[in-house]
Amino acid sequence: QVQLVESGGGSVPAGGSLRLSCEASGDTSGVIWMGWFRQSPGKEREGVARFSTRTEGTFYIDSVQGRFTVSRDRAKNMLFLQMNSLVPDDTAMYYCAASFRTTLVHGLLDVREYDYWGQGTQVTVSS
Repeated sequence: QVQLVESGGGSVPAGGSLRLSCEASGDTSGVIWMGWFRQSPGKEREGVARFSTRTEGTFYIDSVQGRFTVSRDRAKNMLFLQMNSLVPDDTAMYYCAASFRTTLVHGLLDVREYDYWGQGTQVTVSS
């Protein structure tokens, strides 16, 4: 079992920044991928960025590339999402997720590939 707790959300004007945190606890030794996802009302949950715990490689969707950065504090078992130059379209509930899967069938940022989820933290960007 893995527990994930997000924090750091809030309300900012367009152009602002936020840093989201995800604290992982439990049996995290087998986690292969960590992902950040977001969901707006009436929309499907969307993968935003993912992090490989083995290579520390990162991947971002086009709309956040160059603005969002994923990083990790391995000692504290924490994952971060630094979000800069925020725009109103970034408004959503943000979730971190963990995957134990060594083989991905649906894709690196498909929700079906992730086994554990946090409760989410709200990000609101005003125009």
